[in-house]
Amino acid sequence: LRGLRSLAARLRVHCANALAVAQMLEAHAAVSAVHYPGLPAHPQHELAKAQMTAGFGGMLSFEVHGGEEAAVAVAARTALCKRATSLGGTESLIEHRASIEAMSTTPTSPPNLLRLSVGLEHVDDLLHDLRHALSAV
Repeated sequence: LRGLRSLAARLRVHCANALAVAQMLEAHAAVSAVHYPGLPAHPQHELAKAQMTAGFGGMLSFEVHGGEEAAVAVAARTALCKRATSLGGTESLIEHRASIEAMSTTPTSPPNLLRLSVGLEHVDDLLHDLRHALSAV
């Protein structure tokens, strides 16, 4: 129960960080697509605005130019974002979805897609980490 007292404050940071990360990724030359309902370019943005009045969440995915090899390299180059399959924690996590899906079924995610659960780290640190990782593409 103790953690519930700070849940609203933590969610505000998750949402604000995720929006800043999505905006940076959307403008980055190494990124071909960003999937986050908080971006005006998202096909369901208007619906999300109506339903998600407290923020657009801390989860997003993005696709990088260069295919699977580039996506795996970006995930490997992050220092702050840990490579893991989970979501909603306090630390940022990144995963290459097709690699995870291939363990149990036929991959349905694009081979260049990365999923990011944005955590509570300082937003400048997150942006720096992702820009550094994307510099390899």
